[in-house]
Amino acid sequence: MADLATIALTRIDGKPDTLAQHAGKVLLVVNVASKCGLTPQYEGLEKLYETYKDRGFEVLGFPANDFGAQEPGTHEEIVEFCQLNYGVSFPLFAKADVTGPAKQPLYAALIEAVPGKQGDVESMKERFKGYGMTPNEDPEVLWNFEKFLIGKDGTVVGRFAPAMTPEDPALVAAIEAELAK
Repeated sequence: MADLATIALTRIDGKPDTLAQHAGKVLLVVNVASKCGLTPQYEGLEKLYETYKDRGFEVLGFPANDFGAQEPGTHEEIVEFCQLNYGVSFPLFAKADVTGPAKQPLYAALIEAVPGKQGDVESMKERFKGYGMTPNEDPEVLWNFEKFLIGKDGTVVGRFAPAMTPEDPALVAAIEAELAK
């Protein structure tokens, strides 16, 4: 498995980054989209970030257009949407694939580290099937707003289903447990 800390990343403003630049922090990596039924989760993600950032926590948002073309915008449009509608101040990264053969290396490594997700996946899959859509199977990312939790030591310690909101007690407890280490 690739060393998560050394995988090259690009911020939404074009600046280079790696997870090594966030070393020693608890990270919540989320694939995000602006035109998804789950988009209001941006509000909860920003609240999590504001609540815990002074304790060494960051939300890292990775826009992806993989699911229903729900992130069609340019980088500038994504930033404007996030700031105007949700006051997003956590780091956003360049739009890139999180599933399929062209998935970005970070997501390939995250999926390899934790192939299954916590939370209600089956009802979401059934809803997709009801709309005539074929949902991704594990280990692939199911949909927008799937969440990976990385501990201070750089280890992927959890993976949470897209429908699990940022306020979900299980997710909050997992973040608090990692911050306490």
